[in-house]
Amino acid sequence: MAPTKTAAAIVTVIQGVIIGTANVIPGVSGGTFAIILGVLERILNDVRSFNRQALDLLLKGRILELVRHTDLVWLAQLGAGMAVAIVSLARLLELLFDRYPTAVWAFFFGLIVVSVPFVGRTVSRWNAVTACFALLGAAAAVGTSYLSPAVENASPLYVFICGMVAISAMVLPGISGSFMLIIMGNYELIVINAINDLRLAILVPFGLGCGFGFLAFSYLLSWLLRRFRDMTISLLTGFIAGSLVVIWPWKNPVYRHDALGNVLIKRGEPVIFTYERYLPPLYAAETLVAVALAVAGGVALWYVERWAAARSISSDP
Repeated sequence: MAPTKTAAAIVTVIQGVIIGTANVIPGVSGGTFAIILGVLERILNDVRSFNRQALDLLLKGRILELVRHTDLVWLAQLGAGMAVAIVSLARLLELLFDRYPTAVWAFFFGLIVVSVPFVGRTVSRWNAVTACFALLGAAAAVGTSYLSPAVENASPLYVFICGMVAISAMVLPGISGSFMLIIMGNYELIVINAINDLRLAILVPFGLGCGFGFLAFSYLLSWLLRRFRDMTISLLTGFIAGSLVVIWPWKNPVYRHDALGNVLIKRGEPVIFTYERYLPPLYAAETLVAVALAVAGGVALWYVERWAAARSISSDP
């Protein structure tokens, strides 16, 4: 039996919360969860509906037709869930990453490990070509983990560009928009400071960049999924697998130094240049806790996927 409109709306908001939560976390991709929840292609198709016909309906004042044409109600519900997650979790995640970084990374590491086969199984036929695309995606994701973060830049134009890059990465499964903001040097400025303090001088150009980048990249990704579905999904599967390097829980920060060899300090904190990854002692208590949390993350993802699949079946006519 099909769900009621109210139940369907609640489910959509919850999906938005899950995707929004992922987008706040460096190294975790909201696009990955959009695929797992079965909503990525709907998002892309809805974005494509904001076209000349939509503009014509708007200019003629045919608002109800515009809402139906663009699937605006569903998009608003999904966006509301994402906004709630992003605003409410920014401060919490700052606290968790500050106090329990290994535990938090371990949870999300297990979650992403389990997501790889869930996304990969949507490829209708694995062969040499799709395998090569998966390897290419993995190599690209691993490569981003070794890029050196830039310094913070509050210029409106640069923040606008950050918005374009971040939203494109958020849409793309396996590539974290938050991690790209770290690479561009503006993660703390935008995700932590601007959101928590409602700094409109930062949020407005960032939001405009997100809107422009989301529209342009959605058209591209939607076209790729229509024309080259298996190759695109296999590439995205590789992205997700490669992102495991980014969120490996056991890593030590390597700090940026100035010309005199002193550690650079910004706002009272040392500036991180990159991370040095290592294997933890196998039987240490902290390692066992982290492994348990990784398993918990995997189980959580499995339940999310099962919930999304059950919801998809119940929605079928």
